[in-house]
Amino acid sequence: MFDFIRTHQKLMQLLLLVLILPSFVVVGVSSYKSFDGAANAVATVADQPVTQAEWENAQRTQMERYRQALGAQFDPKMFETPDVKLRALEDLVSQKVMNVEIGRANMTVSEEVLRSDIGRIKELQKPDGSFDVDIYKALLAARGMTPAMFEQSRRHDMAVNQLNAAIQESAFAPRTVAKRLSDINEQEREAQEIIYKADDFAKNVNVTEAMVKAYYDKNGAQFQLPEQARIEYLVFDQSVVESQVSVSDAEVKAYYEANQKRFESPEQRRASHILVAVKKDAPAAEKSAAKAKAEAILAEVKKTPADFAKIAKAKSDDKASAELGGDLDIVEKGAFVKPVEDAIFKLKQGEISGLVESEYGFHIITVTALKPSGLKSFDEAKAEIAAELKKQKMGKKYSELAEAFTNTVYEQSDSLKPAADKLKLTIQTATLNGRTALPGSTAPTNNAKFLKAIFSDDAIKNKRNTEAVEVGSSTMISGRIVEYKPASKRPLAEVAEDIKKRVTMEEAVKLAKKAGDDKIAAAKGGDAAGFGEAKIVSRVKQPPFNQTGALAVLKADVSKLPAVIGVELPGQGYAVYRITKVSQPAEQDKARREAEAQQIAGAMGQAELFGYVDALKAKAKAKINIKASDIKTEQPAEAPAK
Repeated sequence: MFDFIRTHQKLMQLLLLVLILPSFVVVGVSSYKSFDGAANAVATVADQPVTQAEWENAQRTQMERYRQALGAQFDPKMFETPDVKLRALEDLVSQKVMNVEIGRANMTVSEEVLRSDIGRIKELQKPDGSFDVDIYKALLAARGMTPAMFEQSRRHDMAVNQLNAAIQESAFAPRTVAKRLSDINEQEREAQEIIYKADDFAKNVNVTEAMVKAYYDKNGAQFQLPEQARIEYLVFDQSVVESQVSVSDAEVKAYYEANQKRFESPEQRRASHILVAVKKDAPAAEKSAAKAKAEAILAEVKKTPADFAKIAKAKSDDKASAELGGDLDIVEKGAFVKPVEDAIFKLKQGEISGLVESEYGFHIITVTALKPSGLKSFDEAKAEIAAELKKQKMGKKYSELAEAFTNTVYEQSDSLKPAADKLKLTIQTATLNGRTALPGSTAPTNNAKFLKAIFSDDAIKNKRNTEAVEVGSSTMISGRIVEYKPASKRPLAEVAEDIKKRVTMEEAVKLAKKAGDDKIAAAKGGDAAGFGEAKIVSRVKQPPFNQTGALAVLKADVSKLPAVIGVELPGQGYAVYRITKVSQPAEQDKARREAEAQQIAGAMGQAELFGYVDALKAKAKAKINIKASDIKTEQPAEAPAK
């Protein structure tokens, strides 16, 4: 099983994303004016403290969620700002006030609904559609969770979703509002265009040396070259440790013989049921009728046992399992009410129970699969044991080698070769352009802590090794500068020709705009000469003009027609538009209007939810005792003095 996880990492990332993402996160910044609270609490909800540890865990969860979603595009720096850290705390408070309300309202999710929800996760299904318990447990183990822990979390999320949906669905968009917005969206404006191209005016521009110099002096940042460093560096990570750790067959065998209880597998039973529901406190007549109905179904099942799934799908009142032919999946102790559980563990495979009464009604149960308890053979357990023993050895070896790496690059700071030879590492090279990490790059040298260390005064002046800098999970790097070039400004002579082109375009655009403004004045006086043919501009159709011009036409004041406006077209020049007509299309797109109405209702539902959460915060007397200005972002440690 652990081999499967190692060899299917992309699938595992997808499944872990399914398992770790909470199904409900309140997003939004609320205003908190209070700055007091329980000692050592970053916030309070219903007089209960929200601890620093909870806040840090919420930040880690937030980062993991985005790491799984963004992959190589993930940039941890985006989570180091005070505003983002405060947002994580605000979201945590929002979740806690929702928890308080769920507890107050005694909201819960039944066992059947929960199992159906988990069973519908496609990535956890076998090719035949059945639930893969082994993959499920292995994935949870990889997250340090048991099925009980995950199911409790999932049940909570489903309860939150119920409350969330109830609030959002209570909002609605009045038809008049939806119609008005759709009318605006579909509105059509008939407009004519004249474009004054900058290129046509360029020949009239005379750029002097003084103009070039003025541009160079005013826009110096455009011609700045960043400092540059050619470096050597070493990366120490788990792969280095793994190459130096091995586990012998004898060690694996000894572990197996000493821990055989661990490899004992309990009996597994898979069951299905048909439920005729009746409330626990229902009148006797109602219970009697339900029992008679259940007896009739039982007779039908016993007559044709092979049709159990078909009958369950048609007649069971447990709709979640009925969709699966009554399947309850692998049954574990404590998962069902006692009468049902007792019946399941008494039946033989294929045997059909009599009527089993529980607080939910009358059940007809069958065991569809039975795997006796047994001991996993050495060959079956070998790979799992070897992986675990290697992991244990690597943990110990990592600490030992990491200390050696850290000490060697520090103590023999004039070269990386001693550390490379000692730990069998390869010295790599790179060229760094400035000390700012580039977004999207996963290179170990593209790390804010490392960049600060490599561009420190000591590293630049003395070309010494940096300290061992942690740049990721179990990953450290040390580097030294081989060649350094300070930041500089490109000389004017080198960029003069490029500046001349830029200034020419700027001046040409000014001339184009002046011509356009003259045309606007004339057009407002009734001169319609020179405009192109009239074209229809709409928000729901491909624009017939330049995108910038089309947006300007749609934003223009059309209270008086014809309306004339001008707009600069980036990289082209200046355009003038004459709007002559405003109308609605002859035929309305009903499907789009319906979709727009739903979008409006969704937006109003979100607003309703945010308002509801704010009301719950007030009700629970929620307070955040931290300001953004108080939050310190993590700063790289200074390199030790040598």
